[in-house]
Amino acid sequence: MPNRLPMPPAEPLPNTPEFTVSELSQSLKRTVEDTYGHVRVRGEISGFRGAHSSGHCYFALKDESAKIEAVIWKGVHGRMRFKPQEGLEVIATGKLTTYPGSSKYQIVIEALEPAGIGALMALMEERKKKLAAEGLFDEARKQLLPWLPEVIGVVTSPTGAVIRDILHRLEDRFPRHVLVWPVKVQGEGSAEQLAAAIRGFNALPEGGRIPRPDVLIVARGGGSLEDLWSFNEEIVVRAAAESMIPLISAVGHETDITLIDFVADKRAPTPTAAAEMAVPVRSELFVEVADLGRRTHAYWMRAQESRRNELRAAARALPSAGDLLAIPRQRLDSAGGALPRGLKANTHAHFRRFTAASAKLTLRVLHGQIAQAGHRLTVSGERLGLSARALLRQRRDRFAGLEVRLRASKLSNAQAQRNAIARQRERTQRLSERAGRALLTLLQRLDARVENSGKLLSALSYRGVLARGFALVRDEAGHPLHSADSVGPNARIAIEFADGRVGATADADRPAPVAKRAQPKAAAQETKPALRRVAKPVDQGSLF
Repeated sequence: MPNRLPMPPAEPLPNTPEFTVSELSQSLKRTVEDTYGHVRVRGEISGFRGAHSSGHCYFALKDESAKIEAVIWKGVHGRMRFKPQEGLEVIATGKLTTYPGSSKYQIVIEALEPAGIGALMALMEERKKKLAAEGLFDEARKQLLPWLPEVIGVVTSPTGAVIRDILHRLEDRFPRHVLVWPVKVQGEGSAEQLAAAIRGFNALPEGGRIPRPDVLIVARGGGSLEDLWSFNEEIVVRAAAESMIPLISAVGHETDITLIDFVADKRAPTPTAAAEMAVPVRSELFVEVADLGRRTHAYWMRAQESRRNELRAAARALPSAGDLLAIPRQRLDSAGGALPRGLKANTHAHFRRFTAASAKLTLRVLHGQIAQAGHRLTVSGERLGLSARALLRQRRDRFAGLEVRLRASKLSNAQAQRNAIARQRERTQRLSERAGRALLTLLQRLDARVENSGKLLSALSYRGVLARGFALVRDEAGHPLHSADSVGPNARIAIEFADGRVGATADADRPAPVAKRAQPKAAAQETKPALRRVAKPVDQGSLF
């Protein structure tokens, strides 16, 4: 190998402190979070594919020349009224932080809102296309409104002018029973309340304590697109589509369009117009009913007169009663004249048949029939005797075979029982031996545990400490004393040594004991860590 040139010596580095990668990452993380603890960023959502399996959302915010990673934690995403969607321009509020695992920074979003009316309109159009593709806006699935509902359900704010307008209009046209479900019509949580109200009215049973409405009115006054956004939420639109009760949408003014208008069975330009759609005008109904009554009475009178004329014409066309009964009366007279001759001829015919039958019944015929019956009886008796003897022989042979089989089965069963008893006796003996060995092992283990417990008790007993030269001091009541401040002048104390106790008296010039103020229990729990308490023997005090 060719000779290598010698390497020049390394130049000494300046006295610069060294950082580990983790230390440097944590330092950068603290710097970024302290400097950008609260920021608002405007950008377009990119790379959003819905919530992760963990519930967190990961995507990016970008503009024409830059991009920043973003994350929304699971709890924050569940509370958001406005959900992120791919390609939507939004204003995100949160804080910047770093992710040490890949050495990049990201924004943790705490609030999200659309960037202006254009973004809301784009989101509304996209949601409209999605729901239309599912068939929620089809005319075929819309229901007809009842002509005169008994109960009307209204979903709106109970404090606004909308409910007063609806009630006033219903009172003018046709008073009906009205059920109001109070909800918020804008702001956070309003969409969930609107959907719950629609589903709640549909969940009422028919014939229950609370009457089930025949028609629903979802109403709200006019406002901006942001104010009416709750009626564009997917949860409200799906609840309206699932409603089995016909639903009228009366949201905003005539120029305001929301997604619930497309899925409702009927759209009203104003809440007042919704009340007009729900019921007819009672006064007009009275006039119409009176007119129909007059027309019905006139038609009935004309029909009665027409039927009366038809009856008169039919009566003139019918023949008299005598003409109708003449021919049947003549047939009856003819049949009555022929009846006596028919009775006599019938009697003579029956008499001739009786005479012919009696001529055949002679004494010789009866004797022949009796002889034939006796012969048949004799033959049947002989056949019955033969059959009985044959059946008796068959039964005797069968019983003999069964006796032989029963005797053999009895012997084999007895032998099987003796073998089973022998096997059970051997098994019982083996189990008895195993139980004896197990009992002996258990007793040995228990003896070892008792011996270990005794050693542990001796090791933990305070008397072992006393044997090493320490002493236990008690007051007159026998309570252990932990400090000298708790001993007053001339106090009687007992000092316990390893080999006995000794009484003593404290100095007369000692200061009086000072009562220690008890610390609050909560403070003691906060300052001291949770320790596992070990049970102490009875009468064991402090040794120090």
